[in-house]
Amino acid sequence: MSKVEESVEVAVPVRTAYNQWTQFETFPEFMEGVERVEQRTDTLTHWVTDIGGTRREFDARITEQIPDERVAWTTVAGEARQAGVVTFHRLDADRTKVMLQMEFDPDGLAETVGDKLGFVRRRAGGDLERFRKYIEARGAESGGWRGTV
Repeated sequence: MSKVEESVEVAVPVRTAYNQWTQFETFPEFMEGVERVEQRTDTLTHWVTDIGGTRREFDARITEQIPDERVAWTTVAGEARQAGVVTFHRLDADRTKVMLQMEFDPDGLAETVGDKLGFVRRRAGGDLERFRKYIEARGAESGGWRGTV
């Protein structure tokens, strides 16, 4: 398994950042290569990705969700193997640090080489930076799920 750790500071309150992150179906608006995310149940999402011409579909289960603190997941079916957690850290009333920690299993030579060259880490960092721009431009979340898993 390979590991990625990236973070970004966003100029919104922790509640706003967390609430927006729980709107999984908006991920294609800021995550490169994510074509679609369907929220099937409170804890199950279905993903369709196309990264570097490789299209994959997989299901991810939310294993832990604590409002304003963390969302953890693991894949449970499909063509990707990964697990991770996104944590939200209040810096002050209007700033939040969003931290991503993820483990994944590269599939095949191209993904293994890409991982070794740091492509996955840079993509994750880019996704977080696009999330920052997305939520700061909105100024408010598009929704939020406040349940606990």
